[in-house]
Amino acid sequence: MKKKTLVLGVSLKPDRYSNFVVHKLVNQGHEVVAYGLKNGQVAGVTIDTELMPYENVHTVTLYANPKSQKGYYDYVVSLKPKRVIFNPGTENPEFYKILKEHHIFYEVACSLVLLSTNQY
Repeated sequence: MKKKTLVLGVSLKPDRYSNFVVHKLVNQGHEVVAYGLKNGQVAGVTIDTELMPYENVHTVTLYANPKSQKGYYDYVVSLKPKRVIFNPGTENPEFYKILKEHHIFYEVACSLVLLSTNQY
């Protein structure tokens, strides 16, 4: 099943993992929406610089450090995703607690690994 995914913290820099994951998601046929600090496109996906009220988001994959995430807590919860993936370097026990309180599943994992091993 293909999962609509929000990549939160995507970079235009081609050597960043957030950029890699957008390419991998698109190549595997997932619907991708993206939020980042700079306008642009990655793999044909427009990067929004405003927090959009996306609908039917299954997965939010985080590429923002824990300090930066504080500004996104309410936003991510409002999307009501089925899960949030905390990629390496984004681990955040404070956010885990908030997600758990809202019955949103989270996992500490690498989206690229999950995609590469058909566990996404």
